[in-house]
Amino acid sequence: MQPVDFTTLTAACCELRTQWVPGRTEQVYQRDRYTIAIALRTLKSRDWLTISWHPQAARICIGDPPPRTPDTFTFSDQLRHQLVGLALVSIEAIAPWERVLDLQFARRPGEPALWHLYIEIIGKYSNVILTDANNLIVTVAHQVNAAQSTIRTVQTGQPYQAPPALTGTAPSLNESQERWQERVSLVPGALQRQLLKSYRGLSPAVARSLAKAADLDPDQLTESLSADQWQKLFQRWQEWLQILGMDNREECSTTQSAKQFQPGWMEVGYTVIGWGIVQPTKNVQSLLNCYYTAELNQQDFAQLRHQLSQKLVNILKKLRQKAATFAERLQQSDQADEYRQQADLLMAYLHKWEPGMKNIKLPDFETNEAVKIPLNPEKNAVQNAQALYKRHQKLKRARHAVEPLLQEVQAEIEYLEQVEAALQQLDRYCTSEDLQTLEEIREELIGQKYLESPTQKARHGVDVSEPYRYQTPSGFEVLIGRNNRQNDLLTFRTAGDYDLWFHTQEIPGSHVLLRLQPGSEPEVTDLQFVADLAAHYSRARESDLVPVVYTKPKYVYKPKGAKPGMAIYKQERIVWGSPPQGRNYPMIDT
Repeated sequence: MQPVDFTTLTAACCELRTQWVPGRTEQVYQRDRYTIAIALRTLKSRDWLTISWHPQAARICIGDPPPRTPDTFTFSDQLRHQLVGLALVSIEAIAPWERVLDLQFARRPGEPALWHLYIEIIGKYSNVILTDANNLIVTVAHQVNAAQSTIRTVQTGQPYQAPPALTGTAPSLNESQERWQERVSLVPGALQRQLLKSYRGLSPAVARSLAKAADLDPDQLTESLSADQWQKLFQRWQEWLQILGMDNREECSTTQSAKQFQPGWMEVGYTVIGWGIVQPTKNVQSLLNCYYTAELNQQDFAQLRHQLSQKLVNILKKLRQKAATFAERLQQSDQADEYRQQADLLMAYLHKWEPGMKNIKLPDFETNEAVKIPLNPEKNAVQNAQALYKRHQKLKRARHAVEPLLQEVQAEIEYLEQVEAALQQLDRYCTSEDLQTLEEIREELIGQKYLESPTQKARHGVDVSEPYRYQTPSGFEVLIGRNNRQNDLLTFRTAGDYDLWFHTQEIPGSHVLLRLQPGSEPEVTDLQFVADLAAHYSRARESDLVPVVYTKPKYVYKPKGAKPGMAIYKQERIVWGSPPQGRNYPMIDT
């Protein structure tokens, strides 16, 4: 993940100063353990300022509104108590080339600051600290005591001290090319590495962009550069400093300076200085918000998917072992009649028993074939027969007890295989809908007591994620559930009288709904299209052909007490679906 460097931070602050200073603080909300959102209102607009001290994604930018869930963090409660109602009057860097910002809050613009919110964007040591006008720490996102750091402690009640200053030479527009080239090439090595070692304020992304903007390979050795290449690289170097406003002590305090930045996406990562842009963006705020939201969502997605997959594998393994045990006991109970028959034979031929016999062969009543009966030599014939009768009765009772247990376990396995099939469809992160779908699966498993409830409260008042959407050759809409919650909504809430419901036959998979208008009839190609999709979004997606049933939604029922996503149907028809074909059908963007 690309960190916020000094260049990116400067660009973000330029836009924030231009558009949101001064701004009235209306609310403070903490999204998670690393992120707060401050609602700012100006004369023109209102939005949420996102401040994060995440070890990999520390940043400050205008972001999305927070979710409608209760905020239970004490840090945001303290910020809310001190800052709500005040005006954000200034955003300043505490020192040149340092990634530490001082957000100042006062009653109104022009008055002295009552509170300082220091934003330290310094990688894994990032932090957010609130101090009063005398610079005494009132609250801090992450306290650091003497046992954790011998260099700098950060605790409430003590004066605020800035992080240790960076070592190394600060870049300057006044430096000549000869002196700059001498410093960079003093020790032979790769160009990117030498730039990073020679000056502070650079990041690997900026150093790489500088080299590529000069048509150079970042890994090219400095001793191999020609005079023209050095000249071209130095021009890009000065261009970078001019964009940063290093010739202006106010550092991008004007609207004109802010417009010098050209944010956009590169082939890998992003840039704010206009070099190597593949796709430009509206502004720095939207660029940072989109990039870090997607990167963090992708991390959460991978972690949650792995957690759910492992949990399902473990639960299904235990359930299948339990089902195998029950099946074995039922198989044993099938021998109950044999024990009764042996007991009857033994009672009929008591005269053939002799003391000490370990087995006896007696003719069968019907076939007259010899039946070998094992005996307990310490018991007489009647006692051995009684033992066989008891075993017969025990096995008969076991069948009545085990059969419902086996059915229950098999129903549980069927349900979890349905969840597993939905999880297999979410094999990679593409949009925020994918993460939301995974979270809904987790909440479903928590509701079914397969997972323990997390410490934080579940989401309330959040809309369900959107199903997949397709369009048949005749223009009919196709909706596909992405998890059991969506499956139930599609089948029992969304489906109309004229629609058609599709599902793979006796194979876990998504519920698929073909939306039809009154009086309209789907073509054979439409039915095949939907069948291919139903086959693709099932557990049999790697097969060549899969049987798919379809029927009217009114013929689909949910058994009483059934788990989410489970349904029974009748009056169905069968069409064979092709998963490889369904994989190639284009999805409609939502």
